[in-house]
Amino acid sequence: MTIDLKNQVYIITGSGRGIGLEIAKAFAENNCTVILSDYNEDSLAHAQKIFDESGYHYRAIACDITKEDHVENLVDKTFNEFGKIDGLINNAGITRDNLLIRMKNDQWDAVIDTNLKGVFLTSRAVAKYFLKQRYGKIINIASVVGLIGNASQANYSSSKAGVIGFTKSIAKELGSRNVTANAIAPGFIETEMTHVLSDKAKDEFLKNIPMKRPGKPKDVANAALFLASSMADYITGQVLTVDGGMVM
Repeated sequence: MTIDLKNQVYIITGSGRGIGLEIAKAFAENNCTVILSDYNEDSLAHAQKIFDESGYHYRAIACDITKEDHVENLVDKTFNEFGKIDGLINNAGITRDNLLIRMKNDQWDAVIDTNLKGVFLTSRAVAKYFLKQRYGKIINIASVVGLIGNASQANYSSSKAGVIGFTKSIAKELGSRNVTANAIAPGFIETEMTHVLSDKAKDEFLKNIPMKRPGKPKDVANAALFLASSMADYITGQVLTVDGGMVM
């Protein structure tokens, strides 16, 4: 079955680069109108250039998802222009890694505010439209560390575990209105975040991956495409790991 998202409108946070940009390109390639969103204006401009050169149908709206007024503007502006929102992909996220005894309050707060509170704010903002139109899909990008934890990432692991719990809760709450909510938990994916890891750290990750190789952003994008498609209309409250078998 071919995935065709023609006439659909999806907001994708953190889509200026990395996994978010790859998801945005995959959706645009499948005829979706993509709302590019990022707090970093340079990243957003970079994504816009790619979309302009490719002739994709999109809008770009800068947004800091930790700020309620920014989120409301992003969602309301999208709905007012297109008359509907078919889905939201909560991809925006940050890391501030440190050992527990050395972790500063601001490192904890920044990660929780972006990775978890941001998901709450955006999901709440689209839910008011989804409930009225009796349709919508929320796809949250979590992480395998939200399932198994990781040393020096107490803040990040906690935020992603929170995203998983949040996803399951809203799936139960919104399901009767034909609104689905699912999470994707990527494993070791080649991105700017993982490029900064030492070779030793990368080798440790690979030891725990049965497929013995890192994943690519496209692998996560393909999972998002499936969940956005009609093939996944009866799937909700689930966590789809994209990790080469790291967690099973």
